Amino acid sequence: MSGPLALVGGDEWGPGCDFDAELLEASGGAEVLVLPTAAAYEHPERAVATAAGWFSSLGGTARGLDILQRGDALDPANAGEVRAARFVYLCGGSPLHLRSVLKETPVWEALAAAWDDGAVVAGSSAGAMVLCDPMVDPRGGAFTVGLGMVVNLAVLAHAKADVTRDHVHHRTLALAGAGLPVAAIPERSALLRDPDGTWRQAGAGTVRVFVDGVEAGLDALPG
Repeated sequence: MSGPLALVGGDEWGPGCDFDAELLEASGGAEVLVLPTAAAYEHPERAVATAAGWFSSLGGTARGLDILQRGDALDPANAGEVRAARFVYLCGGSPLHLRSVLKETPVWEALAAAWDDGAVVAGSSAGAMVLCDPMVDPRGGAFTVGLGMVVNLAVLAHAKADVTRDHVHHRTLALAGAGLPVAAIPERSALLRDPDGTWRQAGAGTVRVFVDGVEAGLDALPG
């Protein structure tokens, strides 16, 4: 049975993200392995430091694994660390860079295997977008291929209360294929998938799911 999965809308590791304490407990350990890949060109060390401070306040620890370029994701040693981790967190940044680094690499295979073996996986903003297939292309709101840890689901990160007022998000909803659930996830909020395949929301904001441009409930999400 796969482990818990958290799709976070952005602005991770701060007040409102109390669901991280639950995820840490569910991992059965005290350490979070942070992949700052998406922030490779945006001071990834700062993301790791923020995570370390946040999880320390929750009674855990966080350390970074510098998988910043594709060569890092091809390294068997890095893949081994990911495979052994019980809680892996993909931070925000560029979803296109994150996908290009991880796609069809030993590190991605290790992450998928760890999740299948019960490890906790969380992705925020870019991380949440890339874990799904299809993935929303941030350059204009159309769809592209994601990594597919979850299929038949797309994520709109940093979602506002009125999604339709954001022209990019509005375009995404208009372009979504028939029957495709699109989850609009606010910052410091999460769409959580439990090991039994059920979904629920947590955090500071309200997650909204749209199918065919119409708001639907969480039961519209894939199992």
